[in-house]
Amino acid sequence: MICKITKKSIKPFMSFGKMPIANGFLSKHQFKKEFFFDLEVGFSKNISLFQLNDHPKPNQMFNKNYPFFTGSSKGMVEHFKNYSNWIIKKYGKNLNNLIEIGSNDGTFLSNFKKTKINVIGFEPSKNVAEVSKKKGIKTINDFFNFKNTKKLKKLKNNIQIISAANAICHVPNLISLIKGVDFLLSKEGLFIFEEPYLGSMFEKASYDQIYDEHIFMFSLSSIKKIFNLYNFELIDAIPQKTHGGSMRYVVGRKKIHKKTKRLNKLLLNEKRKNIDNYKGCLIFKKKCEESKRKLISKVKKFKKSNLKIAGYAATSKSTTILNYCKIGTNYIDYICDTTKEKIGKYSPGMHIPIVNMNYFKKNLPDKAFLFAWNHKKEIFKKEKKFTNQKKWFAHIKI
Repeated sequence: MICKITKKSIKPFMSFGKMPIANGFLSKHQFKKEFFFDLEVGFSKNISLFQLNDHPKPNQMFNKNYPFFTGSSKGMVEHFKNYSNWIIKKYGKNLNNLIEIGSNDGTFLSNFKKTKINVIGFEPSKNVAEVSKKKGIKTINDFFNFKNTKKLKKLKNNIQIISAANAICHVPNLISLIKGVDFLLSKEGLFIFEEPYLGSMFEKASYDQIYDEHIFMFSLSSIKKIFNLYNFELIDAIPQKTHGGSMRYVVGRKKIHKKTKRLNKLLLNEKRKNIDNYKGCLIFKKKCEESKRKLISKVKKFKKSNLKIAGYAATSKSTTILNYCKIGTNYIDYICDTTKEKIGKYSPGMHIPIVNMNYFKKNLPDKAFLFAWNHKKEIFKKEKKFTNQKKWFAHIKI
């Protein structure tokens, strides 16, 4: 296994087995040609970076049929409203140009419409990029990398903020992305991005965060070390509740900005909890194996008692859980979801049918596996009757 940043050899420490494309919901006629890869993870000690060994090609994951739309989640819509307001309040005075990497359906960028800030989105998935364009947002339907940023010559060193949310971990060629940021960012410009946090994943043993799109799981230590290699430095970090625990990173050019006291406290916390070293990975591995054992035991017990089990929300994360634990229609009858692109199809790998939410309401199961556990507040409120009966379960504590 080769580190994608340092290009040095590293040893994988855990395998989740053969895995399909996490968002590759498919029809019956596609079963025989379904793509699988080895979901194996390793840790680069030099830069404290948790990463996948192998992954599908980017255009296999992000294409015209990408089934995730940010605007479908009320929680994420609210979060992006707060995120944009935070940027405007903190940096709006000198902010003329902003670019978002992985802009999806334009949910985040639409919050800048009433300002004088010029915004551009980079989104490789054609279908969600089209939704963004219809909102009147300038959207480049392509990947953000050095090659593509060089096409924006007029904006060279003229972008005050480049932002992203749950997108940088999707980029296999992170070096090219950083070079693109360097090309566009002004001297005092900032690269502000949010990513699922390795520390939260280690603590919860939420191994479902590991799938094809999440090529990297970042910590403050890894972000600090990676960007130091390219004349940037981490100047601030702010914990977020999204995705079951995320971190907002603020990166700027070296010797331009003052680092916050909060950053030093968070870095020391990573050392205390082994988030920045290999020992933390081995502890995490044991937690995952124990979580798998308990989950399989739980669903077997439910089945033995003739309980009807459904899955709630056909998430990309559910693909890892179901395939790692070999849970299919032998345990779960169906998975309900609101996304029209998924309904009528089957889950990747285990081929559990995806149905609409009305089916769930009309055919309430005895137990429901909450795959979208990171949206539990929104879901528990929505399904109040079911929640009151305490019928939810998950692979982690909810």
